[in-house]
Amino acid sequence: MTATPEPSDDGLVRCGWEGIYQGADCLLYRDYHDHEWGRPVRDRAGLFERISLEAFQSGLSWLVILRKRDNFRRAFAGFDIPTVARYTDADVARLMADAGIVRNRAKIEATIANARATEALGATDLTELLWSFAPGPRSRPAAMSDIPATTRESAAMARELKRRGFRFVGPTTAYALMQATGMVDDHLQGCWVPPVAPAIH
Repeated sequence: MTATPEPSDDGLVRCGWEGIYQGADCLLYRDYHDHEWGRPVRDRAGLFERISLEAFQSGLSWLVILRKRDNFRRAFAGFDIPTVARYTDADVARLMADAGIVRNRAKIEATIANARATEALGATDLTELLWSFAPGPRSRPAAMSDIPATTRESAAMARELKRRGFRFVGPTTAYALMQATGMVDDHLQGCWVPPVAPAIH
């Protein structure tokens, strides 16, 4: 990767995610990068969806998840937390037969368990809990090699989520969640997407 990625065919410089702006899925990935990744998500349902999708992504390409995202939303009732928390073994069997999603029993059962863990938070709001681990403002990375896979904050988030009964929430998945939901801004310095708050350089 270079510190300053080359412009895409529309003339805009984007983060140097290798190969993602090429081929049939170019527009799908561009839209996610340009309008969603790194933008703050603070609503409970939105955060639960991101936790779930990041868990399903583990070991796979994020493009696989993007292609199936509408199917995931349908299969998991729009990621409505109370509804998913009430899923039974019959729902697990239904989901295992659904070719539109990633049919991984451990990840399906983790999503249901995570809905139940979210319900069990009680007075502690999921948004408040997750965002309590967001670090303070920092400079955008100059190159892809400057972006960590885990941080002290993501490790702490993972520990706390596991303590509260969440599954598939290791430090790497937790950091990917932080990136996706704007808790950290890992768009590169040369990327056209403007920061939500003034970046520190």
